[in-house]
Amino acid sequence: MSVEGPPRLSLGQIAGYFVRLGTTGFGGPIALAGYMQRDLVERRHWYTQEEYLQGLAVSQTLPGPLAAQLAMWLGYVRRGFWGACAAAVPFILPPFIIVSAVAALYVAFRGTTIIQALFYGIGPAVIALILRGAWKLVRVTVKDERRLWVIFAGVGVVTFVARSEVAVLFILAGLVGVAIYAPRSWLRRAHAAPLVMPVGFGTVWTAAQSADPNVLLQLGVFFFKAGAFTFGSGLAIVPFLQQGVVRDFGWLTEREFLDAVAMGMITPGPVVITAVFVGYLVAGLAGATVAGLGVFLPPFLMVVLFAPWIMRYRKHPIVVGFTKGATAAAAGAIVGAGAVIGTQVIVDVTTVLVFLTALLVLWRTKVPEPLLVGAAGVVGLLTFALR
Repeated sequence: MSVEGPPRLSLGQIAGYFVRLGTTGFGGPIALAGYMQRDLVERRHWYTQEEYLQGLAVSQTLPGPLAAQLAMWLGYVRRGFWGACAAAVPFILPPFIIVSAVAALYVAFRGTTIIQALFYGIGPAVIALILRGAWKLVRVTVKDERRLWVIFAGVGVVTFVARSEVAVLFILAGLVGVAIYAPRSWLRRAHAAPLVMPVGFGTVWTAAQSADPNVLLQLGVFFFKAGAFTFGSGLAIVPFLQQGVVRDFGWLTEREFLDAVAMGMITPGPVVITAVFVGYLVAGLAGATVAGLGVFLPPFLMVVLFAPWIMRYRKHPIVVGFTKGATAAAAGAIVGAGAVIGTQVIVDVTTVLVFLTALLVLWRTKVPEPLLVGAAGVVGLLTFALR
């Protein structure tokens, strides 16, 4: 009796599925990962459950956006480098186009009463979405581990009090995770190895002549780091971006940054598409392109260059411990950053009610995020109209 091997997928089949998911997949990283399991494992049988779970474990171990990384991994498993490309580009391109178009409209109407009214209502709803996303991440990673809860709470409090991300805490949290979860025998045998990390990325081409090359370079470097050093899920990028684009570079105000996060959360595809919105606000279409390339290039390189190494060492106690600690810290930073942004947008009785209602709806029902945010925007419009 012969045993069937894995299906030989064409690049067109891989691209066709992921362009549809990138166009219609709402709900954030956990939801997108769930869609891939449902469609590719249960319905189409393109992957075994073991292959899918292996890809999910790798995506949770590595820094970078979980959903995009999982898509790249699944493409790579079937068709190598070109399979990863066939999954990545179609998955990212539709939300890139959608977010760029929305950003162009936002820039055209920014400052008008209608935009202020819309985001008056949308802002509190987005804070509820951020907290719900952080809770999902906590449930999958922190679970009932009390020591990870301490890391989560500590990083959340520090982020809120400092009103910015404290990057060194992620490293410390990872090391604490190593100390907790790696047996002492592994720690004694561990040898110091050189750690090669990307140091920057910038691309400027002729179509971007109207943009300041220095700004484009800064955008490329910043978003490359964002894609390379954020653990957890797409939402883990929020505190990193807040620190950089609002405080360090001053590219956006706190209000504009929250609007960018809102666009990343209510459009289809990975949440880190927020980078494209930020890039567009800073330097137009050229900035959007550079930011998008910057944030998605690190996970792509990690998958296609280091796949054998990843599979070999992902269960190593030191790697597992560091990942657990860093992910708990990421969840805490998300909550802390959400609280900081919340102080800017939850400012009166109406916004408090919108926030609490959105939180209740998210916890009790399965209302799609775009519908919830749209309803919050309508509340904002009506509030301004009645003033």
